[in-house]
Amino acid sequence: MRKNAIPGFHDRRKHAAEARQAMLEKFRAAPGPDDPRMIEKRREREAIAKARAERHAERERARQEQEAELAHQAEIAARTAADAERLAVEEAARLAAEEAEREALLKAEQKASRDARYAARKAAKKDRRKGGSRERGY
Repeated sequence: MRKNAIPGFHDRRKHAAEARQAMLEKFRAAPGPDDPRMIEKRREREAIAKARAERHAERERARQEQEAELAHQAEIAARTAADAERLAVEEAARLAAEEAEREALLKAEQKASRDARYAARKAAKKDRRKGGSRERGY
């Protein structure tokens, strides 16, 4: 192995100084804030930022419109559901009233039938007590 292949302290120090000098020259060569190229880049960045802000605002408006539409549809659905529920309650009440009326008619008919049977039994008993067999021609 050659002796020059292993860098010494002075070589490392010289290389570090050269690297620092190169970075400093690069920094000095960079255009300043009043350079026309930098002004143009800044204008492009501002235009991009403005367009981004407009797109964001447009998306936000669209989102709010969509939420308003969903809220409106939900309100309509709730109103429709409430109307349907009200109609169902009214229908159930009507059916219950009809059922109660049928039940009352049935009970009245059963009572009339029962009263007629009772009256027939009573009349038959009375007839038997009076000797109704003679009246019948026995």
